[in-house]
Amino acid sequence: MERTWRWFGKKDKITLAMLKQIGVEGIVTALHDVPLGQVWTREKIRDLREYIESYGMRWSVVESLPVVETIKYGGPDNFMPVLDWARTDLFHINPNGSTNLYFNYAEFAYFDIYILKRAGAREEWAKFKFPEGWGKGRNVLAEADELAKTMTPEGEHKLVETIIIKTQGFVSGNFSENDEAPIQKFRDFLNLYKGIDKAQLRANMKYFLEAIMPTCEEYNMNMCVHPDDPPIEVLGLPRIVRTEEDIQWFLDAVPNKHNGLTFCAGSLSAGAYNNVVEMAKKFASRTHFVHLRSCHIFPNGDFTEASHLGGRADLIELCRIFEKENPALPMRVDHGMTFTDEPGGIMDESSHGHNAGYTLLGRMFAMGQVQGILATVDRELGIEYKQPGFFD
Repeated sequence: MERTWRWFGKKDKITLAMLKQIGVEGIVTALHDVPLGQVWTREKIRDLREYIESYGMRWSVVESLPVVETIKYGGPDNFMPVLDWARTDLFHINPNGSTNLYFNYAEFAYFDIYILKRAGAREEWAKFKFPEGWGKGRNVLAEADELAKTMTPEGEHKLVETIIIKTQGFVSGNFSENDEAPIQKFRDFLNLYKGIDKAQLRANMKYFLEAIMPTCEEYNMNMCVHPDDPPIEVLGLPRIVRTEEDIQWFLDAVPNKHNGLTFCAGSLSAGAYNNVVEMAKKFASRTHFVHLRSCHIFPNGDFTEASHLGGRADLIELCRIFEKENPALPMRVDHGMTFTDEPGGIMDESSHGHNAGYTLLGRMFAMGQVQGILATVDRELGIEYKQPGFFD
């Protein structure tokens, strides 16, 4: 697969010169300086493409180009969602001292009930059940109520920062550090979806995909739908790309070859009901982009990012599947760990200003693991493997 890297533009502290040295072939990015909803000019597109090409790489994938909310809920100016992705801890400590992204159901329920104060939240969490075999005997609502007895203002602020600002404000999202009332703004976004159920959201998605296919045909562009992250029902919002059945639905609804899947192994492996390897086999021919990461689900149902050689996703087998299907398929590693060190130490990335999950060292470590997998798989399959940047 083509080794790509999510890069956040010319202001990214991780430079293209760095990426060329670690074997990156393609760049995944967007025009991050253009406000959402504004048309990209040909001049700006050409400028960024040529800048990337000047470093010997290509602009492989456009990502982080949010589709306005009104397309999704069917507003008058007729998809980045109000809830892009969710975690409750961006720096959960691993046994080796590094940190990773983490999702704690009780903390998320506390946010929903006690901070957001969403109507119906308590009743929904009272009915919440984990997939069979996980979270046995766990009562998430009771845990949230127990948290309420000891929660501090600092703890609430951290949850708001993590769930609203840091994740929903990610890159070009709906929120920023400067928002004075982020909780009310979040409520306002959620209110836009009142009366929108799964069937209606599916209909809106189908309408959007059908509308853009003629342009995709004209310019031979592939569109890639990313699964819900996490792939669970949250905040009363309909979630429509979280299971095998969901993926099959949107591919069948718009059977054009340009309508395809971003196979995010991490998002899918966070759902205990998903068999990630079997899903890869089934949807490989309609996959246009791959995110290689993996999640570990704890017995209580909470989940965290796993090593790229571990977790539920089985990235080794996924590389075999996708290399057989299309060796030129763009792939990027995703959600690397954050290394820790003494403040200012060579491995201290805590103050580097990287987006959550997108550090240099953590992703470089993951890229090394995945490149080793690909080299081994390619030898098995008789595919020539070439490590960019070396003489041999």
